[in-house]
Amino acid sequence: MISPRRWWLRRTLRFRITLVATTITLALLFGLALLAGKALGPLLVNSVDAELHAALDTASTTVERGRVPSAPEGIDVRVLDTAGAPVDGGEPVRLDAGDVSALKAGLPVSTEFTGEVTTKLRWLGAVVTAPDGSQRLVAVGTAMVGSEAAKTNGARWLLLVALVGALVATLATWLGVRSALRPVGRMRRSAKDLPPGGRLPLPEAHDELRALASDFNALLARQEEISERLRRFTGDAAHELRSPVASIRVQAEVAVTNPDPDLAQETLSDILEEAERLSALLDGLLALARSDAGEVPPAEPVELVTEARDAVARLPHGSPSVRVSAVVPQAWALATHAEVELVLNNLLRNACRYADSQIVVSVLASRSRVRVVVDDDGPGIAAEHRERVFDRFYRVSDDRARTSGGSGLGLAMVAEAARRRGGRVTVGESPDGGARFQVSWRRHAR
Repeated sequence: MISPRRWWLRRTLRFRITLVATTITLALLFGLALLAGKALGPLLVNSVDAELHAALDTASTTVERGRVPSAPEGIDVRVLDTAGAPVDGGEPVRLDAGDVSALKAGLPVSTEFTGEVTTKLRWLGAVVTAPDGSQRLVAVGTAMVGSEAAKTNGARWLLLVALVGALVATLATWLGVRSALRPVGRMRRSAKDLPPGGRLPLPEAHDELRALASDFNALLARQEEISERLRRFTGDAAHELRSPVASIRVQAEVAVTNPDPDLAQETLSDILEEAERLSALLDGLLALARSDAGEVPPAEPVELVTEARDAVARLPHGSPSVRVSAVVPQAWALATHAEVELVLNNLLRNACRYADSQIVVSVLASRSRVRVVVDDDGPGIAAEHRERVFDRFYRVSDDRARTSGGSGLGLAMVAEAARRRGGRVTVGESPDGGARFQVSWRRHAR
């Protein structure tokens, strides 16, 4: 059995909007019709009372002047004494003592008598003084003929009008939603038939549909950029992996075919070196793939001065001289130990590869950021290459690349590790003329 929610979600947007609008309109109109039907009776009584008040004022003035009042059409005018007995020569009035008391107090009175049909009467009265000084009760009344039928028929007509109004609202909503969604249908067909690199046409009206088309085009642009980066990354990765694999294969074939133990040992050393290079390349690719997939562990406080000294201690024997300069005794960054270690290891290995004799690692702190600055005295990086050195597999083909061995992923991993923590990495010129790399993180306030 399908649940109401699933049934509702399976309906079209046009159907849901129309049904909601119809339900609200029908409930509102029916509610108004019921309220108007209930107010119809008091409205009729108030209208009768207004006519009776006008007739009563005229009759009272006439009696005060000592004349006999005339009765307007449809209204009965009677002159009574204060006990309710007629003094105008007419028949007795069907009013009891309580009705007479209410009329003398100025209150309206409703009565009814049963003959061939039941007739309801509405009375108003006022006590006036005749010229001879006697007190007279002037009473005016009229039959409420057809009031019940008017209330019943009026309520029915109001409900019928509410129903017709709801039907008209349903039709108008259906046509309005259909007209409003027609551009969406055209947009959907256009999106279905879009060629590679195509974009949706923007509607002329600056409305929500134009914003939707613009955002969709931006999404297409991002998707194409990601796809292009993936294709380029895949091609570059395949190219980078081909070299160490081919080298390992060739050197293994040499070792197998050559019986000389010394040559075989030398070849195995070369194979080990290429295998380590291949392993580092695969580790870098795996780290970047995890980052692209959005795998970001929670940040934690990391002390950069200690991490920088530990990274220097991990450098291989024979590396250029490295000095750690810390302006503050401790600098805490919001990252992870693995990320900071990756950044420092790659920056120091890069500096060691190109430095002539000296590397300086500085740790700086401000109110909201902490920075690690790595300066070397090598050939530096030309200005035209500084924006691209953090691209994957990008290598500078100038004097700085005179030493081989890099995979083109180290600086890319540094930039990615800093970016996903809200930091950034830049490259410039060091005071010694070499390269200066700066990495910043958000500072952790302890």
